[in-house]
Amino acid sequence: MDVSSIFTIQSQADFDAVALQVYRHQYRHNLVYKEFSDYLKKTPEKITSVSEIPFLPIEFFKSKKVVSSTEKPEMLFTSSGTTGTLTSTHYVTDVALYEKSYLKAFTHFYGAIDTYCILALLPSYLERQGSSLIYMADDLIKRSNHPESGFYLDTIELLVQKLRELDESNTKILLIGVSFALLDIVEKYKLDLKNVIIMETGGMKGRRKEMIREELHETLKEGFGVQKIHSEYGMTELLSQAYSKGDGIFEAPAWMDVLIRDPEDALSYQSTGKTGGVNVIDLANLNSCSFIATQDLGKKYDNNTFEILGRFDHSDIRGCNLLVL
Repeated sequence: MDVSSIFTIQSQADFDAVALQVYRHQYRHNLVYKEFSDYLKKTPEKITSVSEIPFLPIEFFKSKKVVSSTEKPEMLFTSSGTTGTLTSTHYVTDVALYEKSYLKAFTHFYGAIDTYCILALLPSYLERQGSSLIYMADDLIKRSNHPESGFYLDTIELLVQKLRELDESNTKILLIGVSFALLDIVEKYKLDLKNVIIMETGGMKGRRKEMIREELHETLKEGFGVQKIHSEYGMTELLSQAYSKGDGIFEAPAWMDVLIRDPEDALSYQSTGKTGGVNVIDLANLNSCSFIATQDLGKKYDNNTFEILGRFDHSDIRGCNLLVL
């Protein structure tokens, strides 16, 4: 199918039409997804709306090769995991699709990347190969073309110095990092930043006591001296990200959407504002699976925004939580 149609969506009608095209394409070309759809008796001749499309449980990425292409994978993205746990593998046959997705989304929500200095409180690319988040951060750092852009996880004192210097020079700064590392900074330093976007990617388990989002964001806002804490929502199994500019309310790019499934009936959906399981449609996942039932709990709101509230009990620890273990 025509890849360009994914990134030219202008309306809900456009999205629905492309999503149905992608479903039919993946039913034909993705053996794992076809078998799953057949098992549910959800075949193309019976699917007339997006709400009828079956969502593949995310666990399949741990045990199956979920691909909708005969091309050789250009890259394998893998989730982090502790010893003895199964990790997900995303076979990416077209890395350019991933790059186009995150660059278009970043530009849509934040403007041109080359107007920022990107400071990453994440493991460097060499330390955590196979992470889709690190791949994206590394590419954004390079595209920013700013001499101070880079990875700073193990050099917090230097990072704080850079933050202060750059902030005073009115440089636009994006500080993106795992939650525990951002907390490490505000425990040691008191900052009052005016030109910095603080973006947390999650990540606490194994390093600190879990905190609810409101507590985490209040602590970070006070420590960095900022009004809002931004967040990024993505995962190994996706090629797109949603962003929150504050208060944990996420907005997705035009080619991504979420539906909230009934926790008691996985094939039914919750009404607006009710909590349930998060199903993600990521049309950039053209060559794997665009319809994924995650282990996250969330709510969706009238303006198509959504909130992530936590995870189902007994779920595996999610990728970026373990990036630096």
